[in-house]
Amino acid sequence: MKSTCRSDIPPEWLHLSQVFAALGDEERQRILLLFQPGAQLNASDIARASTLSRTTVSHHLKLLCDAGILERSRHGREIHFRLCAATLIGHLQSVIDYLEDHR
Repeated sequence: MKSTCRSDIPPEWLHLSQVFAALGDEERQRILLLFQPGAQLNASDIARASTLSRTTVSHHLKLLCDAGILERSRHGREIHFRLCAATLIGHLQSVIDYLEDHR
């Protein structure tokens, strides 16, 4: 057992707890599955496609943005969201790399 794991989290892992917490919720997973490649959706689009209220969708979108999984951009009065696939792949790749190094 490595004793440093109790105190030394690798820098590339510091954001992972927020990412995994965001991905750990089934409603947020369903929201992510709505995004087609390159798609931009707003909270109303997502609420119409789900059983959630617009307020609840907005809450989930905020958590996904805070975790870096989605990115938001303003288009007039609306805020559109898109999947940050490259960022998420990078986070997950750091876990895969660690596991590959420790087989």
